[in-house]
Amino acid sequence: MPHQPVQPAKRRFAKTLRRDMTEAEDRLWQELRGRRLDGIKFRRQVPVGRFVADFICADALPIVEVDGSQHADSVHDRERDAELKRRGFRVLRFWNDDVLREMNSVCDTIIAYVRDTGLQPWR
Repeated sequence: MPHQPVQPAKRRFAKTLRRDMTEAEDRLWQELRGRRLDGIKFRRQVPVGRFVADFICADALPIVEVDGSQHADSVHDRERDAELKRRGFRVLRFWNDDVLREMNSVCDTIIAYVRDTGLQPWR
């Protein structure tokens, strides 16, 4: 993934998102930070082109998104995922409720997705 400069406004926006994470994002971050999840390095709220990814593993190129109900059948999300895929990323999405209620399953899925680059997202 070639490095591209990030506009200062996008950098400030990402910083705001890091400070104001949802409960589900914060809980998942507690599992991902500091290589806690199977030694995998993740960063949070990272600018990628014109978007900000919730969590990204630069080594394996997955992006993990945590979505609320407003993202159900979102045309914007489909367009966003298509652009990120063109950039070489794979996008894995979880609902907030999944993260809050089924954290072990979410973490197991993330590990499998990072370790097996052939796996494809289900939504």
